[in-house]
Amino acid sequence: MKKKLIFLLCLAMAQTIVAQTALHHPWQGKKVAYFGDSVTDPRNKAANKKYWAWLQEWLQITPYVYGVSGRQWNDIPRQTGLLKQQHGQDVDAIFIFCGTNDYNNGVPLGQWWDERTTEVTYGHGQPKKTVTRRQRTPAMDPTTYRGRINIALDSLKRTFPTKQIVLLTPIHRSDFFANEKNWQCDESYTNQCGLYIDAYVEATKEAGNVWAVPVIDWNADSGLFPLIDQHGQYFNNPANGAEGTDLLHPNNSGHKRMARTLMYRLLALPCTFE
Repeated sequence: MKKKLIFLLCLAMAQTIVAQTALHHPWQGKKVAYFGDSVTDPRNKAANKKYWAWLQEWLQITPYVYGVSGRQWNDIPRQTGLLKQQHGQDVDAIFIFCGTNDYNNGVPLGQWWDERTTEVTYGHGQPKKTVTRRQRTPAMDPTTYRGRINIALDSLKRTFPTKQIVLLTPIHRSDFFANEKNWQCDESYTNQCGLYIDAYVEATKEAGNVWAVPVIDWNADSGLFPLIDQHGQYFNNPANGAEGTDLLHPNNSGHKRMARTLMYRLLALPCTFE
């Protein structure tokens, strides 16, 4: 009987330890910078509690928010500079949630690499010699989507070499009819380049391999799909095609769903490398 009691006591203690370990999120209490556009911008009124605010509540993450409405990937270096200026290296990780405005403004995709033929010294199992090889370097074209990502991540990797950098793919988008001068159709239409938003989502995923950064696919994983009426409940104003329609910016419920997805995905990623 005594041995049984001791066994049950040890089992209960082990279960308590396991439960406590499981409840401790690796990003708990960290400092995270958020780069991006209107969905991140605290001044955007579509939601008064953005995804980063939910993470602050649930995980006590300190948010450094730099997203600005309407900005594209070519603004990320500016946001990088502001983070460095205001906080130095006192940040644990950086999220970049950008790309939907590049799609809407018809930014060409471009290419990841510029390639040239050059000479290099090489030797393997034989004396070294000069050989001719093709060499690639990141394409730094600020007028293309891939070029902008290259410029931004080159800057980030040099400015914050020890920090975790996470890319978030653009979420699905539907009608946004703000006024006569800002009338954006849904993603079922191509942009001025003849491209669907899928191309920009895929390019963001490709950037993970090009620059050795993790990518969280919010486009798929968040589940938000404003192209059907039933998902209008997650967006700012699902009006019927009139001025004021906003199926582009998530509301509080949409941001909560995004944040919940992000919180669970982050369980698989280290926040720091110390």
